[in-house]
Amino acid sequence: MGVPLRQAVKVGSYLMKQKIKGNKRFALDLELEPLFACNLACEGCGKIQQPADQLKRRMSVEDALGAVEECGAPIVSIAGGEPLMHPQIEEIVSELIKRKKFVYLCTNALLMPRKIDKFRPSPYFAWAVHIDGLEERHDESVAKKGVFAQAVDNIKDAQARGFRVTTNSTFFSTDSPQSVIEVLDYLNNDLKVDQMMLSPAYAYEKAPDQDHFLGVEETRELFRKAFADGRRKKWRLNHTPLFLDFLEGKVDFPCTAWGIPSYSLYGWQRPCYLMDDGYAASYRELCEDTDWEAYGRGRDPRCSNCMAHCGYEPTAVMATMGSLRESMRAMRS
Repeated sequence: MGVPLRQAVKVGSYLMKQKIKGNKRFALDLELEPLFACNLACEGCGKIQQPADQLKRRMSVEDALGAVEECGAPIVSIAGGEPLMHPQIEEIVSELIKRKKFVYLCTNALLMPRKIDKFRPSPYFAWAVHIDGLEERHDESVAKKGVFAQAVDNIKDAQARGFRVTTNSTFFSTDSPQSVIEVLDYLNNDLKVDQMMLSPAYAYEKAPDQDHFLGVEETRELFRKAFADGRRKKWRLNHTPLFLDFLEGKVDFPCTAWGIPSYSLYGWQRPCYLMDDGYAASYRELCEDTDWEAYGRGRDPRCSNCMAHCGYEPTAVMATMGSLRESMRAMRS
């Protein structure tokens, strides 16, 4: 469990610098969306609902790198859409690695065989393959049969080539503690991916399926039962222990959406990639001109059932770094 040591050390150093400088708001992980187009139509995602002219657009390499430099985040998660559809994705990744950014390329894995020869293994790079369950559940989630089998084959190929491979799994109200256990056991023990991320599904308003998002209490019950008997310690989860405590309902946190900002073809999205309240022209403008006090559970009704990683993992990370006890706990994990 826990994040890679190299990454943990760099993030810890970065946080210390922010504290010394007196910065109150700063980016930990940039959610970079260089396109909206995708080769799948997942039930819980609405990115391909963009207008046709926007689906044809691709972010320039210069704009992508400029956003990373501007916010200064040590981690960059490249999402979309499907980022492997971007004709210069390998150049974006290569330039970020040169800058020693930790890059997670989020993909459904279908295009990996066509693209993988353009990438090289690096401690700063990881494939982040979306796996929402075992075969039947995953294929249902992405609305296409055979995707799970292809993703597994392509993960194995990437592993054989020496790449770090992580996964990202979203869980819905149709999931049970047992289905969570089964997919994490499979990824951890059978597929042996390097690390796994997980998140409760947030009610993304443009998603085709609006009936199966989790509420706060449902989320807590789901993960409390899935994590019972110390089971979570057996999995290589790419989260802080405090964020996992949060999912179980052992602790509660305020949202820190500015910690994982989203930059897309439209600019810096307010307040996060799950909600669309307009766009800022710069990360500084996003931080300074957004009414952050208006968002979060108990403030904005749209946030009522949100326990998403993009808002709460940054809070957990900063709480970890602000506590010797929690820092030691994270190191042990």
